[in-house]
Amino acid sequence: MRVSKRASGAIAVGAAFALVATGCSSGSGTEEETGNSGDGAIVIDGTEPENPLIPASTTETGGGAIVDWMWTGLVEYPNDGSAPRNAVAESIETKDSKVYTIKIKQNTKFHDGTVVKAKNFVDAWNWGAYGPNGAQNSSFFADIAGFADVNSVDPDGPDGPQKAPEPKAKTMSGLKVIDDWTFEVTLAAPTAVFPTKLGYSTFMPLPDAFFTQSAEAFGKKPIGNGPVRFVSWENNVAIKLTRFDDYALRDKMKIKDVTVKIYQEDTAAYSDLVSNNLDFQQQVPASALAGDKWKTDLGERAVSATIPSTGIIAWPIYDKRFQNPKLRRAVSLAINRQEITDKIFFGNRKPADSWANPLTPGAQPGNCTACQLNVEEAKKLLAEAGGFQGEMVFYYNADASHKEWMEAVAQQVKTNLGINARAEGVPTFAVFRQNINGHKMKGPYRAGWQQDYPDVENWINPLYVTGGSSNDGLYSNPTVDALAKEASGAPSIEASHAKFAEAVKQIDQDVPSMPIYFQLQQSGRSDKIKKLELTNVGELDITSIEL
Repeated sequence: MRVSKRASGAIAVGAAFALVATGCSSGSGTEEETGNSGDGAIVIDGTEPENPLIPASTTETGGGAIVDWMWTGLVEYPNDGSAPRNAVAESIETKDSKVYTIKIKQNTKFHDGTVVKAKNFVDAWNWGAYGPNGAQNSSFFADIAGFADVNSVDPDGPDGPQKAPEPKAKTMSGLKVIDDWTFEVTLAAPTAVFPTKLGYSTFMPLPDAFFTQSAEAFGKKPIGNGPVRFVSWENNVAIKLTRFDDYALRDKMKIKDVTVKIYQEDTAAYSDLVSNNLDFQQQVPASALAGDKWKTDLGERAVSATIPSTGIIAWPIYDKRFQNPKLRRAVSLAINRQEITDKIFFGNRKPADSWANPLTPGAQPGNCTACQLNVEEAKKLLAEAGGFQGEMVFYYNADASHKEWMEAVAQQVKTNLGINARAEGVPTFAVFRQNINGHKMKGPYRAGWQQDYPDVENWINPLYVTGGSSNDGLYSNPTVDALAKEASGAPSIEASHAKFAEAVKQIDQDVPSMPIYFQLQQSGRSDKIKKLELTNVGELDITSIEL
């Protein structure tokens, strides 16, 4: 799951399509002035990035937040949830939703002082799409003509003995540099939502320096084009960033330094927050929610937000024990989501009832029939699936507040279905994600999705289409793939959403994952912060900070 960015300027587009964005709240601090913002510094909580910091290879929020702060893309998503706006793009124009002419601003720079040019976008996208480079987000470039020529299909999947054939080409035919400030994008089919996607970090530019070294080496000392630049990264301790003084767009940093402190337990971060030794925590631990303890502890420093994020339990469908959709549906129907949100989160979450978060444009509330509690139907389906032998272990990362609700899910499955179920924690998020990406999970596991861009497409293609960037359980259904392809290539937003709704009906029968709750975010700030805003997905907008 990933995050989005800031807002700047107005977007210029052709008349053939309209841009949409999700509605979401942002938080703010009190108005007492306690310090000088200009040279100030803050410490915020974070998690160890899963991979070196390369936009096209970052799919989780630990590294995603850093990437989003260090880079600025063509389009940005306003904090208030209004329509996407141009950032580095001067204009994005099309007459047919298939061929787009993109002009970029001429006064922006990378952190190494080189100027951002059209070829930096084209080169970055070609690198991300080229299969042998192994970029996790490569599927996001599938809209572009020529993607299939640079990203060949592995005939027996990532775990099979056969390897994907060598791609026919190294660059996509649909990308063309016109001049230093202009490039043309030709899609495989008309895609009205394409401009909306361009704020997602996969589409960020890369400096020429990226191509003179290994991707891993670059990712350990990344060079972006955003309002902060990289200083240092001490594994599992901290990542340090500082203001990029040559940043030319509107959302400049008001303070100077940001330290992302990497905690192994969210309760330790919360203790530091309460004592004003941490300046921001995005989500307080579940233990602080009981009786609104976090509001008592923090007072005016408490920050609330409603965000387009869903807590999910995913299935490792590559494990033969979990390949029967009747079994997966039975387990989902045995989970009492209302009880979990009431008793574990004290009403600070909402029971999930749809496959896409309802804050997302194109989402249809209530379309997850597998989310409805129905123990009798669950028992019937389990019997039809032949039961389940052995232990069903529900896995979660233990460095955040997931123990209580995952244990509650396991107990409900045990009580309602008679399956020998339990929950087990993996010490850190980094190790947890390594196991997921390595397809080593031996049972259903905690997942989640925070939208990358405001459209229902983002809740289907990456998660449930064969080869999707975050289809970690290796779910595959040709019907879903075909419908999603039609939806992505639809000539209008409305037609796209209608076709995705058809795909969701099939996903709902297959239950490749289990939506559990919709996120309501409870954050906190220190007394040091005079003002802050959250992005439309609940991340801290570090450019808004005043001390």
